[in-house]
Amino acid sequence: MAAFEYLVLDADGRTRRGVLNGDSSREVRSQLRSQGLHPIEVHTIVEDATRPGFQPGRRISATALALFTRQLATLIRSGMPLEESLRVLAAQVTTRRLQSVIAGVRAQITEGASLHEALAGYPGVFPELYRIMVEAGEAGGKLEEALDRLADYTESRRVLRQTISVALIYPAILTVVALLVVVALLTYVVPEVVRVFEQTGQTLPLLTRWLIETSQFVRGYGLLLCAGAIAVLLLWRYLLGRTRVRLWWDRLLLELPFTGSLNRTIHAARLARALAILTKSGVPLLEALEISSRTIANIPLREAVKEAAAFVREGGRLHVALDKTGWFPPLLVHMLAAGEESGDLDNMLERAASHEERELQTTIAAATSLFEPVIILVMGAVVLVIVLAILLPIFEMNQLAGS
Repeated sequence: MAAFEYLVLDADGRTRRGVLNGDSSREVRSQLRSQGLHPIEVHTIVEDATRPGFQPGRRISATALALFTRQLATLIRSGMPLEESLRVLAAQVTTRRLQSVIAGVRAQITEGASLHEALAGYPGVFPELYRIMVEAGEAGGKLEEALDRLADYTESRRVLRQTISVALIYPAILTVVALLVVVALLTYVVPEVVRVFEQTGQTLPLLTRWLIETSQFVRGYGLLLCAGAIAVLLLWRYLLGRTRVRLWWDRLLLELPFTGSLNRTIHAARLARALAILTKSGVPLLEALEISSRTIANIPLREAVKEAAAFVREGGRLHVALDKTGWFPPLLVHMLAAGEESGDLDNMLERAASHEERELQTTIAAATSLFEPVIILVMGAVVLVIVLAILLPIFEMNQLAGS
């Protein structure tokens, strides 16, 4: 039995979507007609997931995935069979895309597949780390514990990403507003003032002439500048798809004063959290390192983790391997050394991850609190220059009139 996603017309002529299980699309169409519905489209969910361009994970948020994982763990812990648990969750979720995915997973399980095998059909929704964790939980008979850890991991990733996004929203809005104010002054206010000065015929101060030329440049080439900026951004995005350019850029981000420490902290927290959740589920350290390296977007750091895995494979210690790369925070290395010495590596990895995440939040908060007054000061300086450029000719006119 497979899961089918359908689009139908009801008796009132309105379109409705949903999911049904059946042996074939003909049987599903027959079920729909028996309910007084007119089938328009009926697709096998599993086939849709493998169709080029179809990415079911695109519209499933980390929050929805974490909630689904937590609820599935709760139902399994209560003694409910896996297939029945998925049926309950498919009826409960409100996201149509996630409902389709759950129904597809349930259909494969009813055909005899294990949970991690069913999840493998949806790599856009369930990443490799998720599937490996489920497989380890199934092998050890502790699936509900593995799902709980996965829910914790997904929620921590979401909170970390949300913290970074929220911290950047206000400075971004402040920057955009400042730029719009300056452009509005140069485009609309300055030209009106210039007309008054042109009628006097006096020689204008250097600052005023500079302001007039800047205003004329913005009015004449403003749209061209915007188009050029967009073209540069698109070109840069294309170049980042090239391995050499991406490698150079990622290395530069690690070596710059502020972004370097910020990037190292972000990826150190991500690595420690992934390693902790994998090793606690019984995944061997070497395999955990290989899987965790794929969660790191920065190429030099990813290669460093792979080199560390090779070093550990030859009998070396993990903290020594990470220390040799020179990319990871010293405190993380020391905490791993303590964990390896005490034989409590998985718990020490979890503590290290929590520490790096707290340090990241503190760094971001400090940076944004410093960045906001800097933007205000720069904006004030620019407006002051514009105001002075407008007032200087007026002061000279008053002096001439007084003399």
